[in-house]
Amino acid sequence: MHKGFTQKYRAKNLVWFENHPNIVLAIQREKSLKRYMREWKIKLIEELNPTWIDLYERIDEIENVYRPHPNTREWSDYN
Repeated sequence: MHKGFTQKYRAKNLVWFENHPNIVLAIQREKSLKRYMREWKIKLIEELNPTWIDLYERIDEIENVYRPHPNTREWSDYN
């Protein structure tokens, strides 16, 4: 069995997420977030989910769409 992130870090709850218009922007955002310090990431989580509840059951009810900077390349720029 291949050990993934969830098993390796014993992640049990979804406490934060973003919706992206396409995979290119999603990957770009993920790489961008990795550069920030833990304290900044905690603040980001607490803006959406101050009590750190599991959001999995409510994922369809929550609007958390990533809005890239206006200068970010569009999907059509990659094709």
